[in-house]
Amino acid sequence: MEDNKLKELKDELLFTQKNAAVERSDEQIAEADAYAEGYKTFLDIAKTERLAVEEAIRLAEAEGFAPFDRTKPLKAGDKIYVNNRGKAVIFAVIGTKPLSEGVSIAAAHVDSPRLDLKPNPMYEKAGMVYFDTHYYGGIKKYLYATVPLALYGTVSLKDGSTVDIAIGDKEEDPVFVVTDLLIHLSREQMQKTASNVVSGENLDILIGSRPFDHSKESNAIKLNIMKILNERYGITEADFLSAELEAVPAGKARDIGFDRSLIGGYGHDDRVCAYPALTALFALENPAYTAITLLCDKEEIGSDGATGTKGLFFPYFMEDLAELQGVRSRHVLSKSLCLSADVNSAYDPLYASAYSEQNSSFINCGVVLTKYTGSGGKGGSNDASAETMGRFRRIMDAGDVIWQIGELGAVDAGGGGTVAKYIAQLDVDTVDLGVPVLSMHAPFEVISKLDLYETHRAFYALLNRN
Repeated sequence: MEDNKLKELKDELLFTQKNAAVERSDEQIAEADAYAEGYKTFLDIAKTERLAVEEAIRLAEAEGFAPFDRTKPLKAGDKIYVNNRGKAVIFAVIGTKPLSEGVSIAAAHVDSPRLDLKPNPMYEKAGMVYFDTHYYGGIKKYLYATVPLALYGTVSLKDGSTVDIAIGDKEEDPVFVVTDLLIHLSREQMQKTASNVVSGENLDILIGSRPFDHSKESNAIKLNIMKILNERYGITEADFLSAELEAVPAGKARDIGFDRSLIGGYGHDDRVCAYPALTALFALENPAYTAITLLCDKEEIGSDGATGTKGLFFPYFMEDLAELQGVRSRHVLSKSLCLSADVNSAYDPLYASAYSEQNSSFINCGVVLTKYTGSGGKGGSNDASAETMGRFRRIMDAGDVIWQIGELGAVDAGGGGTVAKYIAQLDVDTVDLGVPVLSMHAPFEVISKLDLYETHRAFYALLNRN
């Protein structure tokens, strides 16, 4: 067979993965780099789920979005949102087609692994004061030792008022830290398995060491810290009982590499999907199908609670929306499409044995469509149907999106889940989609700017479908 015919046949029959760094023009790459600057700003601001929701609403209101009033009729082009307790939010742009034909949904989560303060967190020991913590989500505990930490959260005071705390990310702020045992005395520690090198109960945060008024009395250092907190925030130790305080890695998102092609930072999982799900919605002009971006909480601990995807706030919103057009929400949902936005594991050649290379996602090869997640034989997975995967293939190709297929890793290496199954349980055809990430769930994760921008393009392709 002649070489050109062989090439034609290979092009026709064999799958070849595209690489955005090769396929995209210099102008398109510059566009992706510029887009990444807005994302880095968002990531720096959205250090917690509350701050992510607050910033998302601020950005949306600048684009003309207003709170949803279920008593008023809606028309095509209206932009609305529902704020769920400051920790989850729904945005929607009303389409020209009736709801009975379905809606387009981009669903992401805005919580990330971290250290949460326990309800009664402060104690003094050996001339130092600590915050006792309970880690949130799946982490390698030893990675949080000796990392500069910032403290964010909300405290509900006895009188019912609230106060917000943010310490550690301004240049003039102090930071906090979990200490580790020096290498010189670590012979026994170094024999432990990685999961036990630092125990959960040792993830306590050092917050001070000077006593009040030079006193030698017990708890004088603790008293001094509480005096500082009381003067600045008006809180007492009892107020910790009604507080949500989170310790997260301090510092801003940074470009990585001589070519600045990558972004390192805390919280890519899953704000790197939440941000493009927002910007794609903002870019819409008169969508055919009503377009919805859903940002949820609690994904890292099972999506439970009033602000998690298992909660009813999204189905209730769909009921309110459907009633305004005289249809039933279940009929709307059964004809809808959803991209469940969550990150996937980028292939790391330094840890190749943990991956199935042929079915892995790669840096710079675009957004990842994931047919199934789960673990131990697809346990806990949505596992999208062939027809649903086919629909999304066509949507991606029609939108000129560079995309790839990827599993989380080798079959028996572990696994994880997303919110996809909870959306699918509402009778919505759903597929996982997201950005490939290196060092997922670490204090400093890594993503590609080109993959980030292809994710924006993917969400736009869904939300702007005809």
